[in-house]
Amino acid sequence: MKILVINSKIGVGDMVIYLPYIHAISRKNNVKVSILVKENSRASSLLLHDDHINEVISLDRAKNNSGSHDGLKGFIKLTKEIKAKKFDKIYIFNSSLRYYLIARFAGIKNIYQYPLFRKKDNIVFSAKIFTETELNAVVSTQPKLYVKKSEFDQAKKKIDPSYKHICLGVSASGHTKRWDINHYIRLGEQLNKKFPCKFYLAGGKNDQQLVDKILSSSIGQNSFSFINLKIHETMPIIKNCNLYIGNDTGWLHISSGLGLKCLALFMDSPVMAYGKYSKNISVVIPEGEKEETTTHDTLGKDKISFEKVFTRAIELLN
Repeated sequence: MKILVINSKIGVGDMVIYLPYIHAISRKNNVKVSILVKENSRASSLLLHDDHINEVISLDRAKNNSGSHDGLKGFIKLTKEIKAKKFDKIYIFNSSLRYYLIARFAGIKNIYQYPLFRKKDNIVFSAKIFTETELNAVVSTQPKLYVKKSEFDQAKKKIDPSYKHICLGVSASGHTKRWDINHYIRLGEQLNKKFPCKFYLAGGKNDQQLVDKILSSSIGQNSFSFINLKIHETMPIIKNCNLYIGNDTGWLHISSGLGLKCLALFMDSPVMAYGKYSKNISVVIPEGEKEETTTHDTLGKDKISFEKVFTRAIELLN
């Protein structure tokens, strides 16, 4: 039996959040599954050692409709690509008529999908309800990312147990979701007064200036940048850390999926969608907000209490 799962979301965090449901589909059907996802999900790197995944197929769609799977030509192209793989079942994690028709024209007999044309979607609850309904089984929301044991052990050898090892998630999808870099430097300085620390700077090429600022700061000599590493190369390091502290970004969800305790700063994204699905995530929200009111457009990055972040970090490290 061949199974395809479609996740059309764009982010790394979204990819991690969907993992429990993809794994449940794989286990229920007793087969590895193929997934159709966008390149920005970084699924190929994230899931390199995941035995539930048969293959990662790239979904090339863009906001300006310039992707090879956009428009009518893209519809036909994607249909042909999927049809050639002869899938028996497809699980579609969205309400798009487009993907339903693609599955039909690709000759897939068993199609499972969210209700068509639904506009509002809580990423966690919608996926959980859909998967549990179709599989007739209870599915945990807790994701799990897999690291090769030899790579984990190799990274562990480089971890000095006399230090606290902290992954700092300085990256974010936009400036409104990013705590000021000077706060991270100050936080590192204050944590160093409590225990000797090493900091792992989780960011990409677009975060070079932020990373450089930390590397040239007072905590720079004990800091290591992830910028030149692929995601799967960072995962054994993160798994060996003591704590993640950072913005609501893909690195938060990777850390959570690796079983790391996480202190997540939610200043402009919905806590109820991205901060409550994992037992590993503790949240700090802007002063004057509640978890239920912290959503997109909260614009609260200047209202995240340094003292709350520092105090909670100490509690988690202890």
